[in-house]
Amino acid sequence: MFCNGEERCLVQGDKWMQKGKKVTIIGAGNVGATVAYSLAMKGSCHEIMLRDRAPEIAKGKALDMSQAANAARQHTLVSVAEEAKDIAGSDIVVITAGSPRKPGMSRDDLLMTNAKITKQVVQDVKKYAPDSIIIMVSNPLDVMTYVALKESGFPKERVVGMAGILDSARMAHFIYEKIRYGAGQIRASVMGGHGDDMVPLPKFSTVAGVPLTDILTKEEIDDIVERTKHGGAEIVGYLKTGSAYYAPAKATSIMIEAILKDTKQIHPCAVYLDGHYGHSDVVSGVPVALGANGVEKLFEMTLTDEQKAKFAKSVESVRKMINVLKKNNFFTNPEDNIIKTN
Repeated sequence: MFCNGEERCLVQGDKWMQKGKKVTIIGAGNVGATVAYSLAMKGSCHEIMLRDRAPEIAKGKALDMSQAANAARQHTLVSVAEEAKDIAGSDIVVITAGSPRKPGMSRDDLLMTNAKITKQVVQDVKKYAPDSIIIMVSNPLDVMTYVALKESGFPKERVVGMAGILDSARMAHFIYEKIRYGAGQIRASVMGGHGDDMVPLPKFSTVAGVPLTDILTKEEIDDIVERTKHGGAEIVGYLKTGSAYYAPAKATSIMIEAILKDTKQIHPCAVYLDGHYGHSDVVSGVPVALGANGVEKLFEMTLTDEQKAKFAKSVESVRKMINVLKKNNFFTNPEDNIIKTN
């Protein structure tokens, strides 16, 4: 097999196949490295690039993962992008770079620090990987997704945040912890921002198709909802010096695989709302179909008045943080610093 510089490689004369996909992960800490490991173990892509401010540590992790991939009989090569230009040709760029959440720290506390980091990183993505799809993982997730969208200038379909899959997985775990049956058959649904104002939706949550409201009492469901909303903080409280990474990484790898394989699977993700659910110029978590073009379709569910109110509250909490950035003239394009009413 040899490649001729096009988007395909020649195999056995006149037969063609697509080149292996390239995924770049910016930020090789716990989350980024675990995303890379998850992809490498499944052979989800041909090449994984790690880019980190500590290149030697990233090199060690990359070498270790490449060897693990061979032990797993997979073809994935994990290497390090020592310079920004090395991310060229990436199909997907995952951004996990940023300050981690510490005990007692809210996602809002991370706002300005991580916004500056995201802005710098996205400038490199825009320059060297202009055709890529960006998956944001850094917190505050919804605002960082908004920053990535505005600073990259990419179409809104190609900038998506990881949140809903993680929050739904947490809710599903808490459901299973309560009922102790239906493993693998629990479908939990969460909307809204990735924070304390997220909106778990028992109405759309089922166990083997049976509505959650037919299985648990209101008190039990309320307990699950509260634990879901504070699921990340609970883990931070136990770890003391860090935050969750196994579940966030798995949720991210699910998104990557849906895009690379063009599955059109529906997942809750943080995306730009442009009139959807009655909200504009803001990012929030809603169900979307993920495929080769990123967000292939956005779905608007029928919500009760109570759910609409909770979703609006969640959206407003994200909008307030976005407006803090706008008031500080944070965005490169002056028009993006104009505060708009919904």
